[in-house]
Amino acid sequence: MTPTAYRHELQTPIATVQAALAGARTVPFWLDTPDRPAARPRLEGDAVTDLVVVGGGFCGLWTALLAKERDPDRRVVLLEGQRIGWAASGRNGGFVEASLTHGRENGELHFADDLPVLDRLAAENFTAFAETLTRYGIDAEWEQTGVLTVATEPHQLAWLAEEAAAEGEPVLEGAALAAYGDSPLYRAGVFGTAGVGYVHPAKLAWGLADAAASLGVEIYEHTPATGIRTPDSVGLTVATPHGEVRAARVALATNVFPSLLPSRRLFTVPVYDYVLMTEPLSPAQLESIGWTGRHGITDSSREFHYYRKTADDRILWGGYDAVYHRGGRVRRAQDQRPETFARLADHFLLTFPQLEGIRFTHTWGGAIDMSTQLTAFHGIARGGRVAYSAGYTGLGVGATRFGAETMLDLLEGKDTERTRLKMSTRMPIPIPPEPFAYPLISMMRSAVAASDRNGGKDGMLLKLAGAFGIGFDS
Repeated sequence: MTPTAYRHELQTPIATVQAALAGARTVPFWLDTPDRPAARPRLEGDAVTDLVVVGGGFCGLWTALLAKERDPDRRVVLLEGQRIGWAASGRNGGFVEASLTHGRENGELHFADDLPVLDRLAAENFTAFAETLTRYGIDAEWEQTGVLTVATEPHQLAWLAEEAAAEGEPVLEGAALAAYGDSPLYRAGVFGTAGVGYVHPAKLAWGLADAAASLGVEIYEHTPATGIRTPDSVGLTVATPHGEVRAARVALATNVFPSLLPSRRLFTVPVYDYVLMTEPLSPAQLESIGWTGRHGITDSSREFHYYRKTADDRILWGGYDAVYHRGGRVRRAQDQRPETFARLADHFLLTFPQLEGIRFTHTWGGAIDMSTQLTAFHGIARGGRVAYSAGYTGLGVGATRFGAETMLDLLEGKDTERTRLKMSTRMPIPIPPEPFAYPLISMMRSAVAASDRNGGKDGMLLKLAGAFGIGFDS
């Protein structure tokens, strides 16, 4: 059995880990700023509109904005249960990937026939994403600075070589690798620039909201949608605690939260991801770890880490633990998980022992809408009057724009390349409800961890799941 560089058991002295985490703020770094916009008013009374969008994260904001771009005369109302961008859209790492399939291997498993079209549409979506930021002057700290993918275990070297060949990039070792990142755990790396960018995710959400509002979208915060009624063959009514919205069409962008369509609730589960943010690093500290560029870094484990820099040279460090909490609900108390923060701090210090004594200023978590195909699905209900897009499984910063376009195509009854894709015409395999979900997902997580420990070799459970088209990477 090949030993792993990263373990669930702490390898750094507990006192060192505790000192690094002491005093960290328990809120997402991105939202912890005096520049956060003031809350918009809640809906009071009733409203009538052409389209109501439920959800004020990336998917809902893109839907509202694109709906007005397509038809400036269309009346659009957006309802957000709490604050714009407060959930996954304000808690993620800010990695923007062009991929719509959670990587090539997952795309070949689920969408092999669609891959040529998906690759082209993904590239077009990525370009349109960046162009939108420029067109509306959205200061989301957009960067296209590349990503370094590293191998930290011997068995990952072959995977890395395959990735390098597919991307036409060299495998980096020794001094060539240390020029991008210098860690005693790095065995080799591949640096790529295509189809990856970075944003300040909260600034992206706030900027999209402002852009949508500038086109006439009515945005209401602290206005949870509690249900959809179909009073007649023409209109729909979305209920809220203090009023109703009558609309011809509804776009559901609730993602990790229970769908307003009960029949769609078994197709995602909330899996929690956790993140640390360091204090700002000095130029000397960055030089000591060889990370003087603005690129992000990720490792090749099934339970992988992702890390990147902020504008003020902090390091965001997340991943590895993907936690499904018993009961399958999204709860504020689950945003904090001390055992995971300790594990992440341990892994950080193992990766960069040069940074001994560093402090983490923020620790937070958030729920990801995981689907069994590890990527989003889109569809319609209620006679084509309700569209939904969900299941992004941690790859939603860029892909939600594509989901918004797809929902609008579906609501407008268009026959497009987007609506003909399998991810728009076929649902993923559903996930059993509780009490069956927790033990099943726990077994899958254990199997993924065992695969990393066993040199990347899948056991019978993962092989069986793969045969049925089910994945569960972290």
